[in-house]
Amino acid sequence: MIEMLTKGGILMVPISFCSVLALGIVLERLFNLRHRRIVRMDILQRVEDLLRDKKIHEATTLCKRYQSAMTRILYAAILNHDLEKPEIKEIIEDAGRQEVPSLERYLSILGTIANISPLLGLLGTVFGIMRVFLVITSQGVGHPQAMAGGISEALITTAAGLSVAIPALVFHSYFMNKANLLVLEMEKNALKMLNILKR
Repeated sequence: MIEMLTKGGILMVPISFCSVLALGIVLERLFNLRHRRIVRMDILQRVEDLLRDKKIHEATTLCKRYQSAMTRILYAAILNHDLEKPEIKEIIEDAGRQEVPSLERYLSILGTIANISPLLGLLGTVFGIMRVFLVITSQGVGHPQAMAGGISEALITTAAGLSVAIPALVFHSYFMNKANLLVLEMEKNALKMLNILKR
């Protein structure tokens, strides 16, 4: 592995940095975007029971005590329960939009890594080919061993760049989709609470 990093040339340094950063973001998002961490079903059930019993103050207190994306949306809906239903629906949607940045945290960086890693690999390929031509210019084509260094640099950086970019792109799409689904689910649960309030 160390030998490959050495043969890949100077551009293996930013590619390696991108791979470590991408791995860190993926692990952080896997931990923080867990369904049970965002949508607390136990708290949701307790809020629903309180609302059915018309205990609105207790429901808002519970939402404030257990801070999460779900409870913040519920809190916004319950706090404005005296408004008309369409107005509360707008408030719920607005609260959901406000939670999107926290759910999509670091995903723009992951997307950037997915975009620049193959370009870094391509730049490494260009440098490798330039080395080959420098060898040809100075020594001719009769020295394949001298040219092998440039060719290996070109191939290693391309492979490394793609190896970082492909998983980063897959995880970026997965997390973006998951964040959108979580927001929709939270809004749906908040609307369910709204229907209980308005009965």
